[in-house]
Amino acid sequence: MFKLSEIKELIKLVDQTSVHELEIENEGARLAIRKPGKTEVVNVQSAPVAHTYVQAPPQAIAAAPASPAPEAESKSEANSRAGLHSIVSPMVGTFYRAPSPDAPPFINTGDRVTEKTVVCILEAMKLMNPLEAEVKGEIVEILAENGQLVEYGQPLFLVKPE
Repeated sequence: MFKLSEIKELIKLVDQTSVHELEIENEGARLAIRKPGKTEVVNVQSAPVAHTYVQAPPQAIAAAPASPAPEAESKSEANSRAGLHSIVSPMVGTFYRAPSPDAPPFINTGDRVTEKTVVCILEAMKLMNPLEAEVKGEIVEILAENGQLVEYGQPLFLVKPE
């Protein structure tokens, strides 16, 4: 059987990583933790005891806002994004818009960028990795929030190429 303190700690660990789902089995008890987008319920099962469901507190399972499903995106949004280039995250890490907390952001909406313009920093394993635009154009939209955990391949910026 899992202790409540162990479950809370596992929820925190899953929340702080890119893992979306975790299942553990120990001495006949099974624990499944899933982030939003899949399920927001922590499911604790112990055979042969009946199922116990624990609703995890929202802050414990909060994840980076999921991008809308393609079918949920309106036609006008899809048309307005046609022809735009996405700058995507090349790794899992923490997104920072500025080089330090008291510094201005690298770029803002409406700014022009070149292929070598640094648009943000991605922190992974205590290493700060600058991300360059790799395209010449105008920043149309910033899709990530400062300090947000981002996934590999997640769109961070939309650029109108020149």
